[in-house]
Amino acid sequence: MNYFYELAKRAASGHSPDKKEIERILCLPYTETISLLPGTDLIRQTYFGRKVSLCTITNAKSGKCSEDCSFCAQSAHHGCVVDEYPLKKAGELAETGKALRGSGINRFSMVTSGKGLSSHEIQTVGRAVRDLNASGIRTCASLGVLKSVDLDYLKQSGLERYHHNLETAPSLFPRICTTHDFAQRVDTVAYARRAGLSVCSGGVFGIGETDAQVAELAMVLKDLDVDAVPVNFLIPIPGTPLENVPGLTPLRCLKIISILRFLLPDKEIIVCGGRMQNLRDLHPLIFMAGASGIMTGNYLTREGRSLEEDLRLIRDMGLEPA
Repeated sequence: MNYFYELAKRAASGHSPDKKEIERILCLPYTETISLLPGTDLIRQTYFGRKVSLCTITNAKSGKCSEDCSFCAQSAHHGCVVDEYPLKKAGELAETGKALRGSGINRFSMVTSGKGLSSHEIQTVGRAVRDLNASGIRTCASLGVLKSVDLDYLKQSGLERYHHNLETAPSLFPRICTTHDFAQRVDTVAYARRAGLSVCSGGVFGIGETDAQVAELAMVLKDLDVDAVPVNFLIPIPGTPLENVPGLTPLRCLKIISILRFLLPDKEIIVCGGRMQNLRDLHPLIFMAGASGIMTGNYLTREGRSLEEDLRLIRDMGLEPA
């Protein structure tokens, strides 16, 4: 019997892989990634059945970000050409979300550029959240580094989930961003949890991390007890410091998802940006690797897949929307 399948059976029953078992996963050559999939598929089915969650985002405030994250086109430090506009009005944000009613999308998220928002901007988002809740739309927001008082206000406004990526392992973070530190991101996640919000936190992969650093990030997310883990695969953007990094292979993408599924067996793993560009013909295998959700529609500065294409993919894989 496949060693990794036996390991997955134990993970599905609550056994956390020990250091030696994790090392065995990490050392597996990418050419043998497929041997992980029967086990990761078992773990996914144990916790999520045949359901796949679908979320989508709107770019609520774009460009001119003061932070220097080396993968991001919206950073003012890099000079990339992107749309630039202030925070949209509450009514416009709410109408965008209301258009999703009956579409099969589970959650609508408002995403803003910048390190964080002002109190006035937080109130605008709060008004949009109240309007969306009244229409039965499940809400999420990604507004940067916030104080606990702001997260408390958003929770009181009816926000269900807060998204705040840690981006990468703490050992790599200083090479990716210098305008704020990893601890600030961890604090924001902790504040969101303390406010009673569901938390979505993951990272960007293909930015120079090793497989050991994928596991390092996973263990931080495990300690923070986040609810969902978004997985973004880098699309190198001209003008950013990472524009020339070597691309990910499809098998490495599948291994990254698999590592996260082994180490975070009961957490929602949502595959987001860069999935088509990096996984190419192996894209449908993300679910067997452990993904329990996908982000559909467009991303912040790049086009994504249509909802119709993603619903067809889910059906073709014998799965169903959550």
